[in-house]
Amino acid sequence: MSTTVYTTMESPFGRLLLSGVLPEGGGAAALATVTAPGQKYALSEPADDWVLDPEALAEPVAQLTAYFAGERTSFDLPLAPVGTEFRRRIWAALDEIPYGETVTYGQLADLAGESPRAVRAVGGAVGANPLLIVRPCHRVMGANGSLTGFAAGVDCKRRLLELESGTLF
Repeated sequence: MSTTVYTTMESPFGRLLLSGVLPEGGGAAALATVTAPGQKYALSEPADDWVLDPEALAEPVAQLTAYFAGERTSFDLPLAPVGTEFRRRIWAALDEIPYGETVTYGQLADLAGESPRAVRAVGGAVGANPLLIVRPCHRVMGANGSLTGFAAGVDCKRRLLELESGTLF
């Protein structure tokens, strides 16, 4: 049975909650969730069976800190998100969106090898992304280029895009 560990970190968007799964032999955790304050459909506090272990999540904290400082444009972490095969394909496609660029939901469907008709299902998978910021769902826009929903709020999405364009912080 695996152990879920957690830590928190301060960010420009408030206190982030990070959780991860420890490998059976010990060591660094594979990142499972990154949650922002007020994020829809996500735990705002650690679950009762999670264990506080900042050391096991030190690398994700360091990489997120560097990202917010404008010193990092991608993440290199072991990941352990939980989701259906379809959602995992969509989440993996998010990793293909370059830093500072955006795609539409239709383009994301294409990146994931899905039909453009799957755009609503793709939107649902994007909205359920458990790895906020690390898996850049904030880079997905409406078909007309508009800022559409974001689990942590459209203002947070706007600020992340501004950070990546060099106009924030």
